[in-house]
Amino acid sequence: MVQITINGKQIETPEGTTVLRAAESAGIYIPRLCDHKELIPYGGCRLCIVEVNGWRVPMASCTLSVSNGMVVNTETEAIKKSREFILSMLFSERNHFCPFCQVSGGDCELQNAAYREEMTSWPIQPGWSNFTVDTSHPYFILDNNRCILCRRCVRACGELVGNFTLSVAERGAASLIVADTDVPLGESTCIKCGTCVQVCPTGALIDRVSVYQGHDKDLTEIKSVCVGCSVGCSMNILVRDNRIVRIEGDWEGKVNSGLLCEHGRYDPLTEARQRITTPQIRKNGKLEPVTWEEALRTVSDKLSPLAGDKNGVAAIASTRLTVEALSMFKELFSDRFNSNMVTSIEEGVPTAAATRFAEKNGAFEGKLDILRTADTVLCIGANINRSHMVAGFLFKRNMPKGTHLITIDPDISELDDMANIALKTKAGSDLALIKGLQAIIVKEGLGRVSLILPNADALIEQAVQTSGISHEELAQTAQMLAHSISPVILFGKGITAQRNESLIEELHRLAVLVGAVDNERFGLLSMKGEANSLAATLLGLDETFKLNGHQAVYIALGDDYASKSLVERTSKAPYLVVQACYESKLTEQADVILPVTIWSEQEGHYINLDGRTQQAKKPFSPRRCIRQYDRIQ
Repeated sequence: MVQITINGKQIETPEGTTVLRAAESAGIYIPRLCDHKELIPYGGCRLCIVEVNGWRVPMASCTLSVSNGMVVNTETEAIKKSREFILSMLFSERNHFCPFCQVSGGDCELQNAAYREEMTSWPIQPGWSNFTVDTSHPYFILDNNRCILCRRCVRACGELVGNFTLSVAERGAASLIVADTDVPLGESTCIKCGTCVQVCPTGALIDRVSVYQGHDKDLTEIKSVCVGCSVGCSMNILVRDNRIVRIEGDWEGKVNSGLLCEHGRYDPLTEARQRITTPQIRKNGKLEPVTWEEALRTVSDKLSPLAGDKNGVAAIASTRLTVEALSMFKELFSDRFNSNMVTSIEEGVPTAAATRFAEKNGAFEGKLDILRTADTVLCIGANINRSHMVAGFLFKRNMPKGTHLITIDPDISELDDMANIALKTKAGSDLALIKGLQAIIVKEGLGRVSLILPNADALIEQAVQTSGISHEELAQTAQMLAHSISPVILFGKGITAQRNESLIEELHRLAVLVGAVDNERFGLLSMKGEANSLAATLLGLDETFKLNGHQAVYIALGDDYASKSLVERTSKAPYLVVQACYESKLTEQADVILPVTIWSEQEGHYINLDGRTQQAKKPFSPRRCIRQYDRIQ
């Protein structure tokens, strides 16, 4: 710890802390524009300059590390004049006409900084630039006329997301933010995560989904958890008039540190499915609206006589439901109805095999945080550029620093283009391939632990023949893994869907062999599936859904999607009750439809893929007809 003085206030702070962060910790505000706590200090805007006793010139506090005995002043007359001049230059460089800007009135950091310095105008003639406004993106707009070139968006795209889509083209006054090789943003490699929009301090990047729907001061912020997948990202839901205006990542979130993907940030705001708000019963072959009393009485009269009959009611629930809802679902149908078919929509595909292995051998998976420091990531049977995207951000951003990526998947993946090694294997060859990698490591003496494989050559040959991968590619993969200091192995549905515990066992053995798993480190992680996949499996809701003479089927679909397979398997059910939020092929064939709340109208707990239990809060009230259902219950 070092002792410094800022504006006459003595502060004790850890060595290596910047003056800006030290001031923040003591409640002293230093204006800034290019700085963001999740980004590497840049020192571009110079608005955060401070005077240090004994130093000849002012310094940018965001890049200046503290030293013992340092005396800092942040509000001298000279500093104030410098800040006013800097702001005047920024305002004059582009077309910053505040009355016409969407973020004017409290949401623009540039405007707020000017008001803090008591500026109402600037004396320098504007440059009258006229940059083209890029409106090609489905979710946000890029207007370089309002850009201050702080490069927050560029840095966030690379340092946080690892996508490196944005950059700066041209030089001097002509500098502008571009995507890839200056292509329209909507045609670029952008993955639509929206991180760049969230960090932009001005109106250069604005969210077209929530544009002109109110300033932050007019919105209510609710901290909750994304239910888009099993990563479990923390997020802030901004609400007005009982509806969601905008969703942002929570910078304090322990899982995601402020990051969100397209599915978490924009999918809830662009939901286009038709909402079900009234109970319906099939009468004379047609679904007709009815009262809650009639709907519940009809379901009760039909299902109650089946209680105690193992083949009476088959029940299946979405893994997007809360832990509380899943627990009550199991209690109702397993305990009270004594049904022999109570499961979840995912049927344990992403979780059952790994969970069974853990029950027999103890915990073997790590936390998502291991991806932040991995120097090699083996991704097998998981396309995390399509699902669980935030997990991919955690290591993709380190690839320019030397982190290696190995992908093993028979399908084409967006990860293949950035991978150091991309193995396109034959379907069903995973077990042989994993054993082959083990055999090469053991044969060449590269393992971290001792393992005897007398048939190593045969295993290698079998891996080559079964997978279609050459011996050279197999050896290169094994060597890259074995030479890693902190490797991590990620696996997804491509592995777990085979429901083969021996496959998980061999993957675990490979992880131990290369040092990914030992007594102190667990560098093996499965991606699971939807928000409560793990909770569903822990509750035993992981059987394969089969109808075997069942007289009725109850589906708690919620706001989930009904797969084609589920629709087909339930099409011949004698009696079908669907508890759903939206119309679908499944509701079309139901005998009774019970409308329920969507994710944002309910609260409860979720267990994410690495076992963290988190609470999701309800940002607004459900529709009146749904509230009536709550009252009846």
